[in-house]
Amino acid sequence: MKNILILGASGTIGNGLYKILSPYYNVYGTYFNNKDIRNKKKIFFDSSTTQLQSILKITKPKLIINALKGEQLDLINVQRNTVDYCMKKDCRLMFISGVNVFDAFHNYPSCEYDKTLSESVYGKFQITMENHMLKVPFTKKVIIRSAIVFGVKSKRLKEIDFKVENKIPIEVFPNTIVNFSSLYRLTQQIHFIINHKLSGIFHLGTDDLISHSELIKKIISSRYMTKIIYKRIYSSNEIRYLALLSKKNRLPKYLHYTVNQGLEDIKIVSKKI
Repeated sequence: MKNILILGASGTIGNGLYKILSPYYNVYGTYFNNKDIRNKKKIFFDSSTTQLQSILKITKPKLIINALKGEQLDLINVQRNTVDYCMKKDCRLMFISGVNVFDAFHNYPSCEYDKTLSESVYGKFQITMENHMLKVPFTKKVIIRSAIVFGVKSKRLKEIDFKVENKIPIEVFPNTIVNFSSLYRLTQQIHFIINHKLSGIFHLGTDDLISHSELIKKIISSRYMTKIIYKRIYSSNEIRYLALLSKKNRLPKYLHYTVNQGLEDIKIVSKKI
């Protein structure tokens, strides 16, 4: 059973991967707040320090999954160190990226090997993180670009619940076309990629597209029986795409899903408030 180190195991995607991979691999996860000090596989890690080298020495990973969030300069330094480690050791590197690497392109959905270009600070940061992996041999690296993620306990869904329950207007973008990732299905897809030692860039999300406003409305209507206040935002009069599609690195059919199937994963018994 090979060792896997998840950097950022307390985040939405990192935690989901920790849960799904732990029965099959020897998984270690880093946490910024580690309350469970009895679990030796849950390791406190402050990305602003030089702790990483000692963590790598202890865990001896064959795969590092970088799902960290935090200060960008600290995370870039961590990425450099993980790249150096994987170049020297028998270890693969997976970086969890996202759709924002394409947020400067508005006219169409983006595929795996389209040129990246971003207008946002976060998108430019993600591109920098991806670029640090260029020198890693192809067979030793995986870049996961996920559409916007919703899971049962995800931060994004909790924010929606909080606004609905406190009658705070919810921002929607009617002219923005997106797809999204169900956390449950996203972790299954990544599990498959790890099991089969696949390499390259993977675009993961629903096969079909939907406007951002319709997606949010569908999510809320599946969870609440109440009138919602929406704040519609139009950044321009034109349709804008912020979506990922796969042309090259396609996974088996049983791992594909639609918007409606993904919504079933986060559906709860509707409640009136």
